[in-house]
Amino acid sequence: MQVVFKVIRQKPNETPRVEKYNLDVEPGNTILECLNRIKWELDGSLAFRKNCRNTICGSCGMRINGRSALACKENVGNEIKKQQEISGSKIPEIIVAPMGNMPVIKDLVVDMKDFWDSLEAVDPYVSTKSRKIPEREFLQTPQERSRLEQTGNCILCGACYSECNAVQVNSDFVGPHALAKAQRMLADSRDDNTDNRLEKYNQGTEGAWGCTRCYLCNAVCPMEVQPMDRISEIKQKILPLKKAKDSRSIRHRKVLIDLVKQGGWIDERKFGLFVLGNYFRDLKGLLNIAPLGLRMLAKGKFPTSFEPSEGTAEVRSLIESVKESQK
Repeated sequence: MQVVFKVIRQKPNETPRVEKYNLDVEPGNTILECLNRIKWELDGSLAFRKNCRNTICGSCGMRINGRSALACKENVGNEIKKQQEISGSKIPEIIVAPMGNMPVIKDLVVDMKDFWDSLEAVDPYVSTKSRKIPEREFLQTPQERSRLEQTGNCILCGACYSECNAVQVNSDFVGPHALAKAQRMLADSRDDNTDNRLEKYNQGTEGAWGCTRCYLCNAVCPMEVQPMDRISEIKQKILPLKKAKDSRSIRHRKVLIDLVKQGGWIDERKFGLFVLGNYFRDLKGLLNIAPLGLRMLAKGKFPTSFEPSEGTAEVRSLIESVKESQK
């Protein structure tokens, strides 16, 4: 089967260009096998990372047909099928590009310094500083160990970081990979630094609250770690320890739930005032939204009344039931 591989190639500070390579391949060939053949048979200058070839090391992360994936895991047959389903084209072609949110060093090789730095920022290792070190290793029960299995599967390939919308617009956000590792530390029975960790992960939009909940990290994770779900678990640990006035991020979540309980719909008049104005306690926050409120009034867009939705009592009951089930 003849397939055209379109490889996005570039060097630092250069405009990307597309190189086309024609290969005779089998449907079961992995993308990494095809790249190896391009390098060995057609163009020895092509640069990409690889190592284990078996979905273990995470080295061969790249964008394949527009999404971040491992080249050693994805195969030609599946990629062509996906492309045909999307575009309806009968011309078999596969587009390979470097991962996103990281500067390109050469071709498909990216600089992962920010990726590793953000991981280090969450202290991704068990802390036992305040404990007396025992003569034997810290032991865990099978149940305690089972809490670490999903996050322990992360191979730090960078796929989630590459697709993260929050990282793209907020360079301070540590990224889904880092927070997935952070949740692992919170779940580890051997760690004794939980309170400090939660305080750190609660800071502004650098930590858990910086996630935009786009689900792209879950969609591309090759190991089913589901980073966004892990971030949500961190938030659930933070919320019971904090009052609504403690931070805007927490107020946003709590005000949203309170208003839905009150009226089914969100009363937009109260939402901005309570979140940004901290229930009229934050004068600076109120002044910040005043210009927007005046413009809305001038254009007749400011809601002067609020009518609760139908079924508000049922919505309130469902929220309370969920809270009870989580106790």
